[in-house]
Amino acid sequence: MTLCSMTGFARAGGSFGDYSWNWEIKSVNGKGLDIRCRFPAGLESIEQPARSLIKENFARGNFQVGLHITRQSSGANLTLNEEALKKVLAVLDELSKRMETSAPSPVEVLTMRGVLETVDESVTDEEIALRDSALLESLKVVLKNLKITRQKEGAHLQSILGAAVSDIKRLSKSARKSEGAQAETIRDRLKAQIDEILGAAPSLPEERLTQEVALLMVKADIREEIDRLDAHALAMNDLLISSKPVGRQLDFLMQELNREANTLCSKAADVALTRIGLDLKAVIDQAREQVQNIE
Repeated sequence: MTLCSMTGFARAGGSFGDYSWNWEIKSVNGKGLDIRCRFPAGLESIEQPARSLIKENFARGNFQVGLHITRQSSGANLTLNEEALKKVLAVLDELSKRMETSAPSPVEVLTMRGVLETVDESVTDEEIALRDSALLESLKVVLKNLKITRQKEGAHLQSILGAAVSDIKRLSKSARKSEGAQAETIRDRLKAQIDEILGAAPSLPEERLTQEVALLMVKADIREEIDRLDAHALAMNDLLISSKPVGRQLDFLMQELNREANTLCSKAADVALTRIGLDLKAVIDQAREQVQNIE
């Protein structure tokens, strides 16, 4: 299986009777699923079904959905929406009381949204229902094409992140083999630090000495951090071949990997181990940028 990116674009057209249309959908990365629709007046009834179709096919991303529709012949009549006109005039009257402004012309008032409506007396309710059904079927095609583009981008991201996992495993292995991670080195360094403490404070209470030794042991041993790096890399590998949306889980793993790399750098007692930790941080930072685009 391949990952799915949140970035994609698709366009498709369709027709029914005298109507023809074009759908355009663009998606980019987002924390959740955000859908913004721009439909012509009179087609508000298909917005909710369109949203439902998108939710059925995608889990995350910011979607911009556009629809352009035309009709070759029309028996449409223009009618004045009296209720909308009253509201517009009331707002204009209130505005004129608050500030000096010239009154809009009748033409300008008529161009305001909702004041002048198109009523198509030649189209029956049944024809409208069939048209809307055809529009939604056409939308399914667009969504299918969008998913394909997101999957193609996801395959590219999967390749990049797979290489990052390999780098993390390689660097973790190098850290495990480094001199600073060897038990003998850790023991010798710990002994030297204890001797330094005893030399500086020979009368240190036994309880305090025990606390200091325990703290030094925690700071000296990096093997736990390396073990966790390996475990997180394996978990990341499993997520990369999952058939489910795993973007949030991958983002969490990247945070955990970064935390272990930071701890490794702070505990490193030699230059070689510090360099490995810095290389790990660089790989993890680059991978995390890519993870932000995964569904």
